[in-house]
Amino acid sequence: MITFLLGITVLILGYIFYGKFIEKSFGIEHKRTTPAFELADGNDYVVMGTKKNALIQLLNIAGTGPIFGPIMGALYGPAAFLWIIFGNIFAGAVHDFMLGMISLRNEGAHLPELAGRYLGKMMKHVVNAFAALLLLLVGTVFVTSPANLLANLTPGWMGAGLLTLVIFGYYILSTLLPIDKLIGKIYPFFGALLIISTFAIFISILGRGESIPNLTMTTLRNTHPSGVSLFPGIFFTISCGAMSGFHATQTPIISRTLDSESDARFVFYGMMTMEGIIAMIWAAAAMAFYQAPVLSGVIAEGTASLAVEQIARHYLGAVGGTFAILGVIVLPITSGDTAFRSLRMIIADYLNISQKEITKRLMITIPIFILSIMLTFMDFNILWRYFNWANQATAAIALLVSTRYLFLKGKNYLVTLVPASFMLYAVTVYILNEQIGLGLNYTLSLIIGLIITIGLLGLFWFSGLKQKGQLDSTHVLLNDHLSIQEVRAARERV
Repeated sequence: MITFLLGITVLILGYIFYGKFIEKSFGIEHKRTTPAFELADGNDYVVMGTKKNALIQLLNIAGTGPIFGPIMGALYGPAAFLWIIFGNIFAGAVHDFMLGMISLRNEGAHLPELAGRYLGKMMKHVVNAFAALLLLLVGTVFVTSPANLLANLTPGWMGAGLLTLVIFGYYILSTLLPIDKLIGKIYPFFGALLIISTFAIFISILGRGESIPNLTMTTLRNTHPSGVSLFPGIFFTISCGAMSGFHATQTPIISRTLDSESDARFVFYGMMTMEGIIAMIWAAAAMAFYQAPVLSGVIAEGTASLAVEQIARHYLGAVGGTFAILGVIVLPITSGDTAFRSLRMIIADYLNISQKEITKRLMITIPIFILSIMLTFMDFNILWRYFNWANQATAAIALLVSTRYLFLKGKNYLVTLVPASFMLYAVTVYILNEQIGLGLNYTLSLIIGLIITIGLLGLFWFSGLKQKGQLDSTHVLLNDHLSIQEVRAARERV
C-alpha cells in the first residue's frame, strides 16, 4: 500500500516540478496567438476552453490502455509501478507535451508532417503510412471491442452486431462534425464518468485496507507466470499510462483548439499524469484482488475485460460496478472516434485538401470507413499482435522529432533524447527477440539491439548537424517568433 500511495504522490509532484521544468525547457509564450485563432475554420481549428480541452485530451489518449495494460502489467508484480511512475514523468508526459507544443508551433501539424519538416521528406512518407495504418487498426478495434462489452450489459436482442453499427454511426458523425459540436459536448460527461468511477475504486481500496504489495528487494523481481522478460516486455504491456505512441496521433487534435500556450502543461503534461494515476489505481486493484497465477488465468479466459468486470463489481458492488464498467467502455469509444478524426486530418494534410467544406471531408471519410468495415471481417489477432511494437516505435519517432526540434532551436534536447534512445533500444530488442519478429536468442538480441540503436542514433545525430549547418537564422524552422501567416509565406518562397 505504501508503494502505491507514494507512487501517486510522486506522479503529482512530477507534474508540478518536472512538468514546470519541461515547460521552461521548451519556452512557451503566454501571449502568442495559437492556430485555433489564426486558422479558425469552424471545424478542426476551433477555440475551446481549458477544461474542455483537457477532458478531450484525456479521453483521446486513454483508450483501454490505462486500464487493460496495467491489469496485464500487474502480472509482473510491483515492478509495474516503477514503469508507470517514472515512464510517465520522464517519458510519456514529456512525449505528449513536446509533440503538442511542436504541433502548436507548426500550424497544428500532425506527426507525419512534423517528421517531414524535422527528420527529412522521406520520413514524412514513411511516418504517414505508418500512422495511417496504426489509426485505421485502432479505430476499427475500438468499434468491435466496446460493442462486445456493451453486449454483456444490454438486452439480448441488441447484440454486438447492432451495437457495432451504432458505434460506427457515431464515429462517422464525430469524424465529420466540427469538434465543438459533438465531441466537445459529450466528452465532459464521459470524462466525469471515467474519473469518478476510477476514484471510487481508489477509495474502496483504501477503505477495505487491501493488501497491495510494496516494492522491496524481495518483490522487485519478475513474477510473470509465463516468465515473460521484464525488458522489454513490461514496456510494451503497459503503454498508455506510461508512454504510448498513439498519443502522438491524438495530441495535434487539441493543438488546433488550444486557447493559449499557457494551458499546454495542464492539458498535455497534466492529462498524461492523470492517465498515469488511473493506471496506478487499476494496477493496484488487480494486484490486490488477484494473485498473479489467478489473474493470468482470468486474462486467458476472457482477456483483461473479464478482470475489469470482476474488479469493478468487487469494489463497487453491482450498481457501482456497472457504472465503472460503462466508464471503461467509454474509453475505447472516445479514442476510436478521434482515431478516425485524426486519420482524416492526417490524410487531408498529406494530400493538401482543405477540410472546411463537408464535401471535402466526405471525400476522405467515406473511403476510411469502407476500409474499416472490411477490416471487421478479418482476423485481428494476425494484425493486432504487431500493434505493441508499432505503437512504441511511433513514440520513439515522436521523441526524435522533438529532439531534433529542440536541437535546432538550441534548447535542452536531452529531455527527449534520453527517453527516445531508451524506447528505440526497447523496440529494437523486441523485434529481434520476439517470435513475431526474428525470434533471436535473448542475450544476442540485447547485444545486436544495442549496436543497431547506437548506429541509428549516430545517423540521427550527424543528419541533425548537417541540417543545422544548412539553416540560417532567418529560416522558418529556427524562428519561433513568426506568425503562422508569415511562416506560410516563407515556406512558399522556399
